[in-house]
Amino acid sequence: MDFRALVAGMDDVIFGVLGDTALFPDLEQPVRGMFAAPWRDPQVGRLNTQLREPRFVVRPADADLVEEGQVITVQLPAPDGGDYDVVRKEPDGTGLVALLLRPRP
Repeated sequence: MDFRALVAGMDDVIFGVLGDTALFPDLEQPVRGMFAAPWRDPQVGRLNTQLREPRFVVRPADADLVEEGQVITVQLPAPDGGDYDVVRKEPDGTGLVALLLRPRP
């Protein structure tokens, strides 16, 4: 077994047990990933902006199934669950892809 196959097997277990689910456009099955909404909180002068940057981290093959500007539905309880616009995709440095999100009004 090569290294990539070993890592793919580990990803299957980790995403299957610990992952969150999201619905992607045109897919019947939910996609498993990891949702996070860290506070960035950059300061502008003395004003704390308290910005959140929600993201849904998925495997590259799953990231290929969604385009920037599409809507995904994260299946979590409030305040994190709901509909989000995919703003952009970026590698997260671990072989996965982070979908950077914007909450829909």
